[in-house]
Amino acid sequence: MSTTETAAPALKEIFNAERLRHIADEMSAVYPAFNAKAFLEHANQGLAELSVMQRMARVSESLHAVLPLDYEDSLDVLRELAPRLNSGFVSVCLPHYVASYGGHAFETSMEALKYFTTFGSSEFAIRHFLRSDLERTLELMHDWTQDDNHHVRRLASEGSRPRLPWSFRLEAVQADPQLAAGILDRLKVDESLYVRKSVANHLNDVTKVHPEWVLDTVEGWSMENKHTAWIARHALRSLIKQGDMRALTVIGAGAKAEVELLDVQVEPAVVRLGETIALSFTVKSTVAHEQRLVIDYAIDYVKANGGVSRKVFKLKTLVLPGFAREVVQRRQVIKDFTTRKHFAGRHGVTVMVNGEVLASGAFGIAAE
Repeated sequence: MSTTETAAPALKEIFNAERLRHIADEMSAVYPAFNAKAFLEHANQGLAELSVMQRMARVSESLHAVLPLDYEDSLDVLRELAPRLNSGFVSVCLPHYVASYGGHAFETSMEALKYFTTFGSSEFAIRHFLRSDLERTLELMHDWTQDDNHHVRRLASEGSRPRLPWSFRLEAVQADPQLAAGILDRLKVDESLYVRKSVANHLNDVTKVHPEWVLDTVEGWSMENKHTAWIARHALRSLIKQGDMRALTVIGAGAKAEVELLDVQVEPAVVRLGETIALSFTVKSTVAHEQRLVIDYAIDYVKANGGVSRKVFKLKTLVLPGFAREVVQRRQVIKDFTTRKHFAGRHGVTVMVNGEVLASGAFGIAAE
């Protein structure tokens, strides 16, 4: 059995029978008239076949099915429930309730999403409002960038990401990233790492379609603020992996690396799935002045049809003094993922420094 096959059920078990009972008990505590039996019957139906996000939605649907209250009164009960839930991810079912049943009450729903995001995240739910009422929702999210709570500030950038994982794409923002630019600009000096990661991920999303827009934006920022500089480095990570010289220049590694790579080794020569390869080499400076180096490596994975698909990995960023040497090492387990399957054959390995390929090697994957 593969790692993926064992990990996936564990993720969806966030919403297992025991957790559903917890939700029912806490609902009964805040709303004594709650029909816990009917909720559990509805929520548990076909549970084994549902993914984690489908289970999250099922909880929301089950709450709606048994609550004999109008939307506003239901929200009052769910507000009391939120701090009693024993998992931040489980609380995502509450914003989902808002997205599913609160489209008719914009202001009430926005206040609810703002409140619920402090317990988990409303990032998935708010996208439904961005689709149905883009201008008004973005205007409110722009205001949230000044909120005292970092969860609310993060929601402004995370919810408006064009390519948020586990959610649908925001076609309008993907087509015109300028729509959310004001949100990102306000958050580019945010003191919260939680917020900065979101801003960087939002911009990295945009690089997939509008790399020049992101580069123009980031080049206009002052890198004197350490938080802004951090966001820029992480926002440009995909472009840096591609060896984009503008992106490398932004982080101070645009110059040609004046180095040699010595003792490059990829071991062992052949592995089986589940085993580990080790990449190692020494970086030797050939000049007297220090250099900022961005070192990445790529693996040319063999595909089912015999072709190859390159995947670039971040390895190390360092400042190398003149004529200095530094040993660089990385170990990587060769295993299947949902997004990548491995096939037998020769897998090329290349090492890039400041976007330039300086060394290569290979390892084999043995046929099972």
